[in-house]
Amino acid sequence: MPLPTPLAFVWSQLRRLVITPFDPQPGFDGFLERAQTESSDRAQVTVAVLSGREAERLFGVPINRRGIQPVFVRVENRSADGLRLQVVSLDPSYFTPLEAASLCHFSIVRRLSTFGIVGWLFVPMVLFLVPLKLLTAWLNNARMDEVFQARGFRLTPIEPGARAEGFVFTTLDAGTKAVHVRLAALAGIRQSLAVDLSAVVAEGATRTAMPPSTLVVDFHFTVPVPGIAADYLHLDFDKLVPPASVVACGPTELVRRLEALPPATTNAVGTKRGDPVNLIVIGTFDTLLAAFAARWDDSETISLATCWKTVKAFLLGVNYRYSPVSSLHLFSRSQDIALQRARHTINERLHLRLWLTEMSFDGRPVWAGQVSRDIGVRWTTKAWNLTTHRIDPDVDEARDYCVEDLTQAQRVEAAGYVGGVGACTPQSPKHNLTGDRYHTDGRRIVILLSPTRLPAPE
Repeated sequence: MPLPTPLAFVWSQLRRLVITPFDPQPGFDGFLERAQTESSDRAQVTVAVLSGREAERLFGVPINRRGIQPVFVRVENRSADGLRLQVVSLDPSYFTPLEAASLCHFSIVRRLSTFGIVGWLFVPMVLFLVPLKLLTAWLNNARMDEVFQARGFRLTPIEPGARAEGFVFTTLDAGTKAVHVRLAALAGIRQSLAVDLSAVVAEGATRTAMPPSTLVVDFHFTVPVPGIAADYLHLDFDKLVPPASVVACGPTELVRRLEALPPATTNAVGTKRGDPVNLIVIGTFDTLLAAFAARWDDSETISLATCWKTVKAFLLGVNYRYSPVSSLHLFSRSQDIALQRARHTINERLHLRLWLTEMSFDGRPVWAGQVSRDIGVRWTTKAWNLTTHRIDPDVDEARDYCVEDLTQAQRVEAAGYVGGVGACTPQSPKHNLTGDRYHTDGRRIVILLSPTRLPAPE
């Protein structure tokens, strides 16, 4: 019979005072409710990404606080060859199970700090309990190693008809995580390596016995991860832009309507112009997230907690990947989706804002957007906090970066330019809402997104 809530709390605190508790729940599988599965004639793959709370419940320690995120992977081999998971494709900076466990080990400093202020009031008792806490920490570290190893994905061949599953310990991503599962066919690898070394040296080139396409099986997932309050989570796009109001456009009509869009974003009341509307993205919401997920991060909503995170990142000169984005307005509303490409610090990143329009093309929604590159911070009286990010005046660079980045991600089906804000030169620039200058050739890039990855160009 479980203890009543107040008694349970007192008992847990006393237990923490006396020993080092470690209570993993290896049978917990609630994360599988969000699992995604993809299949081919050669394999079926299921993945799920754990939230911070789920990971702590399963492994018994706050693993996410160490920058580690467990990704569950299940592989069913349907081919005639053995398959092997290529973990580097999933995350080049992955952690081995023992490495992840070691980073989560209980340490002397951490355990002593758990006594807290109340504990130090009873110094003799605390000193008496230190050996017991250290002993249980040492024993639990050994248990932790066993738990992590037992749940880790074993990098051994998956024989035809067999199934393998476990966790890959990846670097932490919040909001939306791109998961690339690559399976290598062992027979193909053996044949590709079975070359005459002397012939290779003589010819100055390697030879492949099998086409590369027969060596690997690729699966790409875009997985939402609970944990941050992404700004788009509260939106109902059908209410925002009712389907009945959407106009299906052919190519000629689409260009005409795109060029007729407002030239720039505005302030909340629509009386002043801001950054240019220099980006058009065509694709469903899911396609959009999948295309950007591997390289761009979501933005959290503005709250006291996220503002404090932003202030700390600014003062310490560090990165905050999910920092809130200030509001710009188009169609009389603030951005529907804000994404960012974080770089070294919070002051260096690309900002991208998107608004759903009342247009569709080829059955796909059309999004109007604005993208710019932050290159520093400056003082201003035009913002409530008296500071603002300074943008690179060459806004065309950020616009073209977008299409190049999505092309690298193999998500661009087609791209082209239409008229936009109008050209202006560095000698005669335009200004955004906070007074930053910008110059442009005046065009908007239009990107038709592919719902699936396209073959890499030759």
